[in-house]
Amino acid sequence: MVVRHWSSILIRRHKVLANDHKSTTRLAMIAFLTLELRIEAAQSLKDKRQVVRSLKDRLRAHFNVAVAELDASGLWNRATLGVVSISDSRDYLDGLMKNVERQATRIANNGGADIADSFVEYL
Repeated sequence: MVVRHWSSILIRRHKVLANDHKSTTRLAMIAFLTLELRIEAAQSLKDKRQVVRSLKDRLRAHFNVAVAELDASGLWNRATLGVVSISDSRDYLDGLMKNVERQATRIANNGGADIADSFVEYL
C-alpha cells in the first residue's frame, strides 16, 4: 500500500513534466531509505509494535519525513521500515538520509533493537 502511494507520486511527477515541455523547473528527487530491524528484546508482537511505533514517531517528529512499516510480518523479532523524503537537491537528501539512519540506530538501540541492514535509493 505504501509503495503504491510513492509510485503514484512518481507517475504524477512524470505527467506534469511531460505536459510542460518549456518549463525550466528542477526535477524533484525522492530518497527512499529502507531499514531492516532486528528486535532481540521483543517477546511478543506487542513488544515489536512498541519499538516500531516509537521509532516511526520520533523520526517523523525530528526530521519531517514519511515513515511506514513495509513488511508487516508475523515475526515479532523483525521489522522493515521505509523512510521517504522529497527535495530538489540530492546533496540535501543524502545528508538527511545519513542523519535519519544515524538517529534511527540510536533510537533502535535504546529500544532494544538493532539495525540489521539499511540502504538508500534515489528516484
